[in-house]
Amino acid sequence: MLAVHVLNGPNLNLLGAREPEIYGEATLDDIRASLAERCAARGVELAFKQSNFEGDLVTWIQQAAAAGAPVILNAGALTHTSIALHDAIKGAKADVIEVHLSNVHARESFRHHSYIAPAARGVIAGFGPLSYLLALEALFATATRKT
Repeated sequence: MLAVHVLNGPNLNLLGAREPEIYGEATLDDIRASLAERCAARGVELAFKQSNFEGDLVTWIQQAAAAGAPVILNAGALTHTSIALHDAIKGAKADVIEVHLSNVHARESFRHHSYIAPAARGVIAGFGPLSYLLALEALFATATRKT
């Protein structure tokens, strides 16, 4: 594995300030820094992006898949609404792990359904910023098994 793409959707740029009782106090930059440290230790490049626009995420998923790079995706609220993200993952044959900071199944009922999950390799939710690190470790563990 040469690179990992971590893609973040709408409102995740507000982490640290937005509803810290739900999402914690870590910022998106804090999460990026911890992932960058783990990737550097493994000699893996980290591509870390955030957008409030669905089309950006679709494009980035397609680009990662074309490069043969796995994706850790926190699509935020688009998880529960975006057929386009589902179709991008399936169409590009992207290797995606879906992540969430909060336990979406313990929250409002509209958050209980994911359009991404059926297209993703797996889902990790409810562990705050650790959700991202767990997804990264899952990618490392499965890449090791394949070699």
